[in-house]
Amino acid sequence: MNNHPTDEIGTRLAAISDNRAAVESLLNYSDLPAPTVISRPEAVYVSVADADDLLPWLSLLGGVVHTAPAWAGLELWSLTTFTPPGSSGARVPVRVSVTVPAGETLMHEIVSAVAA
Repeated sequence: MNNHPTDEIGTRLAAISDNRAAVESLLNYSDLPAPTVISRPEAVYVSVADADDLLPWLSLLGGVVHTAPAWAGLELWSLTTFTPPGSSGARVPVRVSVTVPAGETLMHEIVSAVAA
């Protein structure tokens, strides 16, 4: 079998487009905050402006919250979740993240979803 770089590029671009469409569809019927959406072949990355903005995503889609160690006085909080199944049954991974000052008090529902 002969793999051409253009085939790989086409596959990556199709995955990026399909993932973006799945998340845009979700955003069209929900009121989820999503000021920044970046689609990649492996997942869609959403950056929100406020830590409380993780809660609507968590409430609607479930998932697990991860935290990164503080650096320069900031922590990264990320929700790992998936879109609902599309017409093909596929679910797109979504990573919703927010940067907060280290030690910031977050809502109990968000803190309790942190992976052990």
